Amino acid sequence: MGFDFTSRWDRRLHPAKKWTRYASDVLPLWVADSDFAVAPVIAKALEERVSEHPLFGYTAPPKALMDSLCHWSRDHYQWSIEPSWQQWLAGVVPALHVASLALTAPGDELLTVTPIYPPFLDVGKHTGRNTLTVPMLPPTEEVPRWHLDREAFEDTVTPRTRMLLWCHPHNPTGRVFDREELEWLADFVERHDLLVCSDELHCDLIVEEGGRHIPLASLNARIAQRTITLWAATKTFNIAGLTTACAVISDPQLLQRFREGCDGLMPSHNVLGLIATEAAYREGNPWREEMIEVFRENLALLGRYIERWPGVSWVPQQATFLSWLDCREAGLGDNPQQAILGKARVGLSDGADFGWPGFVRINLGAPTAVINEALERMDTLLARHA
Repeated sequence: MGFDFTSRWDRRLHPAKKWTRYASDVLPLWVADSDFAVAPVIAKALEERVSEHPLFGYTAPPKALMDSLCHWSRDHYQWSIEPSWQQWLAGVVPALHVASLALTAPGDELLTVTPIYPPFLDVGKHTGRNTLTVPMLPPTEEVPRWHLDREAFEDTVTPRTRMLLWCHPHNPTGRVFDREELEWLADFVERHDLLVCSDELHCDLIVEEGGRHIPLASLNARIAQRTITLWAATKTFNIAGLTTACAVISDPQLLQRFREGCDGLMPSHNVLGLIATEAAYREGNPWREEMIEVFRENLALLGRYIERWPGVSWVPQQATFLSWLDCREAGLGDNPQQAILGKARVGLSDGADFGWPGFVRINLGAPTAVINEALERMDTLLARHA
């Protein structure tokens, strides 16, 4: 490989949320934050900006950044977007809240699926809206992947439902929804006159060989005029601390309403975040492709361990560096995350936070040696239940 994905950085030197949550003897594999140094092109772009122009006042997204996202979308997803559709902002989670506040009214309903990235479940609570949830269907012999319960969608939606909070690729299961599923969803949205806030943050992390992400808004003009697509380089290129994301909205009226909702709620643009994101989209693809190979190696390693763990089941994710493990039959009690933390000293995400107790989410975004060490610790615990 041409890039460094093996160095073990001491992330406690500069307090990292991932590494300071637990005691120093715990290997933290929870929050979706990788342990790889950023691509050299990003580091170079930041260094040049800091040294050549050390002024960091209020700024605006440069045309080169907006053009780079247009090229990325066209090259990777065959979706032609325009700079004028872009609203750059400080993160996907704030964007979910702005969408709720700007595009729905107090007492309206937000619809989402579970398990789901925990902030989705908080949007309604924080914005005075009601949240409706539809459990996904777990894998079966007939359908060996996590999939949508279409009947439950129809049974759950009501006349007060105004917006679907959608996550695609899906966090935490790693599903990459195919065209048929997305077309059904688009039809559902149109029939029930919903808007969609589509978090597609992990779209650049397809780990399944031959897998392909299809932006929901790219299906047709009808769904596009109802959809806010949220994109960012933050997860893929490990720049989440630079708080930069983009809402892509092709419908002018929807875009204007969303922009007005940002006023007073969104901070000014992150100067260095814009620089880093442009470098990522313009020149970071070779680094990204090598990193995905590391994720595939880590995923295969996890699979070999799971074969040794009675009572633990999973479906390898199609996207993301996050794996979703069913530990309900593993003999770990009511809270597998706490059992693994206490006895194996590995910090995972608790499935209860995603709406599904008994599951854990493990972050494979670290050097393979780190992942292997964590899995060895877990293996000692789980082997006792063989």
